[in-house]
Amino acid sequence: MIKGILSIAGKPGLYKLLSRGRGALIVENLATGKRTPTYPHEKVISLADVTMYTEHGDDPLADILEKVYAHAGGQPIDVKGFANDEAIRDYFGEIIPDFDRDRVYTTDIRKLFSWYNQLVAAGITEFKDKEIAEDQAAEAAEAADEAQTK
Repeated sequence: MIKGILSIAGKPGLYKLLSRGRGALIVENLATGKRTPTYPHEKVISLADVTMYTEHGDDPLADILEKVYAHAGGQPIDVKGFANDEAIRDYFGEIIPDFDRDRVYTTDIRKLFSWYNQLVAAGITEFKDKEIAEDQAAEAAEAADEAQTK
């Protein structure tokens, strides 16, 4: 579940939200475990709020990460092992065939793979909230039932 995982502009790595203090967030670096405050002037982004452009709209980062995890078999992705930008875009195209090739830059894909590697290294392999995933499955089952009755 990536709901409490944050990216902070100007600071390397990903952070886990621990608590909200007066005028600051208390976060913990996923890689080092070091705790630090984050102040209102810093740009903080929750990974749960990130989406990626596709040809049919925007897909949530959790869905993209699930697909990357399944394609990579749970293993880290060697971003430096790609020969060039076209190779990394082709690899990402195998995972998400309908990503918007005009609006998704190679740097976005590299950042996604970097986040994926950091999450896997920290032992985070479930990217969706279980309750949300169960709700989506229930909605899909209801839609299928309605389609069959019509």
